[in-house]
Amino acid sequence: MKMDDIARLAGVSKSAVSLALSGKPGISAETRERVLEIARESGYAPKPRAASSELPSRSLSFLVFTNAGIVLEEYYQQPFFRELIHYIEDRCRSKGYSLLFSTVNMNHFDRDIRSIAEIQQSDGVILLGTNLHPHEITEIAERLGPQLVVLDNCFDTLPLHFVAINNVMGAYQAGEHLCRSGHREIGYIASNVRIHNFDERREGFEQALRDNDLTLSPEHTFAVAPTMISSQEDLKAHLKLYLEPGRRLPTALFCECDYIAIRTLKTLTELGVRVPEQVSVVGFDNITESQIVSPELTTIHVEKKRMAQLAVDLVIESIELGEETHTKIRVDTRFIERSSTKKA
Repeated sequence: MKMDDIARLAGVSKSAVSLALSGKPGISAETRERVLEIARESGYAPKPRAASSELPSRSLSFLVFTNAGIVLEEYYQQPFFRELIHYIEDRCRSKGYSLLFSTVNMNHFDRDIRSIAEIQQSDGVILLGTNLHPHEITEIAERLGPQLVVLDNCFDTLPLHFVAINNVMGAYQAGEHLCRSGHREIGYIASNVRIHNFDERREGFEQALRDNDLTLSPEHTFAVAPTMISSQEDLKAHLKLYLEPGRRLPTALFCECDYIAIRTLKTLTELGVRVPEQVSVVGFDNITESQIVSPELTTIHVEKKRMAQLAVDLVIESIELGEETHTKIRVDTRFIERSSTKKA
């Protein structure tokens, strides 16, 4: 069976089939699933083709498991992942490798990981581990082999390569800045979808408060959806409920990611709360949009370029040198002060 046949059976264009099989964005989840189902039933196994003889003969796969909470079906459009992928592609080109994309919906984890293992054509895999748990990463590694690096997550007990953010350090930097700026009533806006990164950020932030003789009050802790496409209404409802008895907001709020922080800025403005005059706001990730909002967002810079380079280099080292010793790398963060914070 050819791609033209799959396109005819699925009732879509050949280009849509190509996007579905490569895992790239640009089609709906329903279309992608329909194409993949037809391909599986027909035993179709796509073979990577070079557009010219000058293109690399070796390739890496960027493997993503999407869900409704953190890594969306349109993950390529999410600012953090968009930047990360850009740097991965650059590093692959500089090392003489092409980059293929594979996307799996978490609802079909078992079935689709088997399919990927059966038709795996690349020399190694960079697994985006942001939203994955240890048992899921273990199963993926067992099926796909040793030439694999997990990016944006780290579990110390798993014998695999990991490249992750130093989340504890970053959140500690945020908390330390607010404390040194004289804030004594500090709030925390968490994601209501929990991942390892967010748990580490909570740990680092609370450590900074403890080191400054402060604690995080439960009444100053809020939880909202963590993605940019989420509505601001849930956060507005939380804050309105808090303010109803005549209480004042904390003088500063730390948000577990920039997506939440940007929604917080907009929500506070709608509630008539001035930032940073009444409330300072700090985010985490330093996505490009953090400089577009008003006021510009104080945040924690994640070295996405460095993480991408390390991930590519580690998997290529495994491929070319057969290195069996695993490495776990946590890349340090930088505090970026902009105009969304001020001294208390």
